[in-house]
Amino acid sequence: MIFGRAFEKIKQGLAKTRESFGKAIHAVLTIGRKLSIEDIDRIEELLLSADIGVEATSRLIEGLKRDYKDKKVEKPDQVLDYLKAELKRQLGAAPPGLTFAPSPPTVVMIAGVNGTGKTTSIAKLTRHFASRDRRVLLAASDTFRAAAIEQLAAWSQRLGVDIVHHRAGADPSAVAYDAVDAAVSRKADLLFVDTAGRLHTKVNLMKELTKIRTVIGKKLPGAPHETLLVLDATVGQNAIAQAKAFHEAAPLTGIVLAKMDGTARGGIVVAIHQTLGLPVKYLGVGEKAFVGALFAS
Repeated sequence: MIFGRAFEKIKQGLAKTRESFGKAIHAVLTIGRKLSIEDIDRIEELLLSADIGVEATSRLIEGLKRDYKDKKVEKPDQVLDYLKAELKRQLGAAPPGLTFAPSPPTVVMIAGVNGTGKTTSIAKLTRHFASRDRRVLLAASDTFRAAAIEQLAAWSQRLGVDIVHHRAGADPSAVAYDAVDAAVSRKADLLFVDTAGRLHTKVNLMKELTKIRTVIGKKLPGAPHETLLVLDATVGQNAIAQAKAFHEAAPLTGIVLAKMDGTARGGIVVAIHQTLGLPVKYLGVGEKAFVGALFAS
């Protein structure tokens, strides 16, 4: 559930989606007159433009037309109630945030294409859990870019948490191995493993993710306990193609959807869930080290 400041941040971050979609749908659903089949067709176009996706939109519209035919939905306000109820149903029960290991440390792999906001999302997650008295350790397994190591190290210093890193160009799996070892010895509650930002079309680089995952599992059976993919909400349907590729390389357990305040197409949350069956566990809004948790842990 979302409480207090987190809820307000989410509301602010989703303002573009709410305003854009809200204005458009209210323009279609004129209060005081009956609904028409043409109105439903226009609603379908609006849902698609909000990046809800073809599959989810088809289900919504089929159900709406069926209820319209059966005279269960005849007025504009009934359409909005229907859409809200169906979207909630399609998204299913809310997952409880991160799934923690039976005993610490809980190891979380973080993946994503460069530019999605991956490192910033790690910082937000770190602050979120550190502020809840969780002992957090970071692993700089993005060794392909020296700047990536420096950036994560700067965040670790700023947030007051430890980091495990090697020199630039080192074996990413070796960093992950040492980080798990350190997490165990230092009695960390959480280990966030930053992996190299890569294009989902680069097969060899994607294989490196599989290797990191395998090495972590050998060092600590059952780990990683979560594998989260950071996606840029502003790229729309291309985010789904990215998620599919990453899911094949390292089976994902959830999505961190960054830059939600930069898009008016927030329906991508629904499309991702419908297409991949993956929960969107966290929404990234704003630039500060604050995580807008869909489901607070």
